[in-house]
Amino acid sequence: MQRYTFFATAPKHLGSLLAEELAQLGLAGAVEARGGARFTGTLEDGYRACLWSRVANRVLLPLAQFPAADIESLYAGARAIAWEDHLSLERTFAVRFDGNLAGVNNSQFPALKVKDAIADRFTQHCGARPNVDPDYPDLPIHCYAFQDSATIALDLSGGSLHRRGYREEGSAAPLKENLAAGILLRAGWPAIAAAGGALLDPMCGSGTLVIEGALIAADIAPGLLHQDFGFLGWAGHEPAIWARLIDEAQDRRRAGLERRNPLRGYDASPTAIRVALACLERAGLAGRAHFERRELADCWPGREGDLGLVVVNPPYGERLGTDIDLPGLYARLGTLLRERFIGWRAAMLTGNPDLGKQMGLRALRMHTLYNGPIECRLLHFEVDPQHFVSSRPRPIAPAERSDGATMLANRLTKNLKALRKWLKAQEIACYRLYDADLPEYAVALDVYEGEQRSIVVQEYAAPGTIDPRDARRRLREAMSVIPEVLEVPETQVYLKVRERQKGERQYERLAETGRFHEVAEGGHRFLVNFEDYLDTGLFLDHRDTRRLIGTLAAGKRFLNLFAYTGTATVYAARGGAAATTTVDLSRTYLDWARRNLELNGIRGPAHELIHADCLDWLRLVEGRRRFDLIFLDPPTFSTSKRMEETLDIQRDHAALIRATMRLLEPGGILIFSNNLRRFRMEAEALPELEIADLGRETLPRDFARNPRIHNCWRIQEATDGQR
Repeated sequence: MQRYTFFATAPKHLGSLLAEELAQLGLAGAVEARGGARFTGTLEDGYRACLWSRVANRVLLPLAQFPAADIESLYAGARAIAWEDHLSLERTFAVRFDGNLAGVNNSQFPALKVKDAIADRFTQHCGARPNVDPDYPDLPIHCYAFQDSATIALDLSGGSLHRRGYREEGSAAPLKENLAAGILLRAGWPAIAAAGGALLDPMCGSGTLVIEGALIAADIAPGLLHQDFGFLGWAGHEPAIWARLIDEAQDRRRAGLERRNPLRGYDASPTAIRVALACLERAGLAGRAHFERRELADCWPGREGDLGLVVVNPPYGERLGTDIDLPGLYARLGTLLRERFIGWRAAMLTGNPDLGKQMGLRALRMHTLYNGPIECRLLHFEVDPQHFVSSRPRPIAPAERSDGATMLANRLTKNLKALRKWLKAQEIACYRLYDADLPEYAVALDVYEGEQRSIVVQEYAAPGTIDPRDARRRLREAMSVIPEVLEVPETQVYLKVRERQKGERQYERLAETGRFHEVAEGGHRFLVNFEDYLDTGLFLDHRDTRRLIGTLAAGKRFLNLFAYTGTATVYAARGGAAATTTVDLSRTYLDWARRNLELNGIRGPAHELIHADCLDWLRLVEGRRRFDLIFLDPPTFSTSKRMEETLDIQRDHAALIRATMRLLEPGGILIFSNNLRRFRMEAEALPELEIADLGRETLPRDFARNPRIHNCWRIQEATDGQR
């Protein structure tokens, strides 16, 4: 039986994995080579590689290798091949060229020259030539030139083997099927699947990783759905051998589908889930994996007791994910794994390995891969507490602290003493104790008195002139001193990094704990969260603004726009508002607002919560609804994925105020607030309004050191005498 030498191409850095896979398929002498792997065997072995390789791009059967120093020697070598033994006149062909040829800059020219050589050979020996079909040839031919040598081969695979056949052509798919399979093989999924383990992708997109995982778990040949293998148009094709291999693969598929592994894919996008379900059905695996729209915060193992592999290809700032807080996203992924997937293994592909450091998990292994042109790292984790890494600065022993640490401790003690009587008299339980009073220790420190005292420390991003090592040491000193002075355990001190926020980042989750704590303010009860978000859910600098709203609300119809967690609504309702309307784009924050209202005994149809883009909602209800008191506290800048427009509060505030005023009853009051430190109210653009600056009046005493943090105005229609 004739034996051949075959060459299988692979994605970059997957050549060794391809050689391992081919050897496991029983293909003799499989070794890694430049661009893929080489093996020897019968025609059946070549067919088997086409049908069963999950990693290969193409399987080539070299016909000749010859010196090719220039285009003419390439033509001569190609014409010397007995093409009449491989291709009939009734079949079409096409030539693809890769590599480098001396003196040639256009890769189409060598391909055209090989095509001419084949045509001329046929004309000489057969009196006619076969036709060329560049899109769907019966026999694809591959030419590769490197270092003055050329190899011409038959492309047995036809189109690239990564096209399994379950994706729609042209659909957006950032991860090719064979790269997804390579990730799963590197992550040890075949052994996990054989042991009955589970597979979960919390950001599954079009479902490629889960579907490839299902094919592996069920022992399904990836080539069963591949169309138009190149060998089908080859004169040397043996249909009986191919038919036998297909029958064998179908038998293995039927047996494999009897095994059931828990396979799940979640994604926040409904469109992505629809695409994933369609791909699953085209793969013949409908019902064999579960796809569902879920936010990252809602991802859990499918069943109690499941163990297995979490695999994920999150955004990493190339083409995707450039408009979101990527460090925060990776931190949330790490929290998700550490809190819900103990005992699992995890694999994450990232084009930015530094982002992987946000996971709070130590990667035990790493592979270099390419996702298209992007160099990536495949990070492997064992989700076990012994591999957890804390991002919390290490404390510094008292004997090693600088004089500055002592100064900081003294300042905290002094501030606490100065505020104590005022806090008691005002019944204030949540307050700012320190706000970069000492420039060297650039943190803000907020105290929350609930069932236990909790401290939120916000580190301001250091300017570029500060040595990062100095900034890190000072933060370590601060985090050492704070729990000692305030007499709280370290576990009740929460560290955040405060920097200028863009777009949605102020609302991005940092973690997924779901742990809420109850605190009191002005006789009202609120839920705060110290870990999952940059802000806790209670803006302390708005304390006096909320009190003002409470005093104005009696008998009024109150509207809270950009309502966040609804704390102003609580004040209005308990201040005697006849009705309240709370509007926000985030379902998470609306649910938080509902819980705050219920915690204060506020229920019923008079208190409505509306999930909407506030800008759209203002246009929708204009002329249909009126309110007596409105609180408008928009973000500085917003580019929510669900908003069709951006909001820049400095640029847009006049138009936003005017649109909001159209919802006010005559004599009604608008309280407008924001936290843009360099905000300038353009009163001249609103001559029809009476605008009173309440910034100083509503600035709480504990924020007096930094008054630019808080802006507030009372706005009403101007009377004729005031215009």
